[in-house]
Amino acid sequence: MLDDLPPLRETIAEHGLAAKKGLGQHFLLDLNLTRKIAGFCEAGEGNTILEIGPGPGGLTRALLETGADVFAIERDRRIAPVLEELADATGRLKWEEADALKADDRALVGDDVVIASNLPYNISTELLIKWLTVEPRFWRRLVLMFQKEVGDRILAEPGSKTYGRLSVIAQAASKPRLGFHLPARAFTPPPKVDSSVLIFENDGRPENLKELERVTEAAFGQRRKMLRQSLKSIFSGDVSEVLEQEGLSPTARAEMLSVESYRALAKRLAER
Repeated sequence: MLDDLPPLRETIAEHGLAAKKGLGQHFLLDLNLTRKIAGFCEAGEGNTILEIGPGPGGLTRALLETGADVFAIERDRRIAPVLEELADATGRLKWEEADALKADDRALVGDDVVIASNLPYNISTELLIKWLTVEPRFWRRLVLMFQKEVGDRILAEPGSKTYGRLSVIAQAASKPRLGFHLPARAFTPPPKVDSSVLIFENDGRPENLKELERVTEAAFGQRRKMLRQSLKSIFSGDVSEVLEQEGLSPTARAEMLSVESYRALAKRLAER
């Protein structure tokens, strides 16, 4: 039973689990916060949650409390005894020592799963792009923690300073929304920045995602230039004509286009 396990701080002390900076570890020990995150998963008995980087198991405990099965991926070998204790206590936890960026998640957990994680900040964007662009889409919801600055970029709207390639891809490939913000002091040790929990709903794999990545890379890679110049490298012929046919100004810059406009340009590129 989970209730029979020692408090998290005792677990950390017993196993000598000081957070490793090189692994981007910042432990979240407040059970009220971990339960709040677990609640956004909307998972229960019969569901599977994939957790990345469980650390000492604060969020893992909250996920197991929902009644769902949990599969954890952890690359820090020191965590193994903690995960074994949780597995023995519940019978609903499996785990694998692996690099989350390289792991074949679908092979490990199957389809229709929820992914939840207090993401290591040093690989958070790479992991998000991995899941947004995976084919076939095996997850139905992501509940992920980012540095607040990254969360702001993901949710940014056209015309804002934080709107960029990550904003477009995230909003084209899913439906992201803010869960809540967390101050740095909520973590052990505290990071230098505040954090945000975001929820991503799977609304179906978007069309022309590879082309969308090319268009956004070209546009935001030269975001100070007008689109007629920045998109010249990927659209043969008259770029201005393509833009005008989509109702877009050739003199506009990357941050002024909506997500739908980028999707329209990606479709154009796919048809060429």
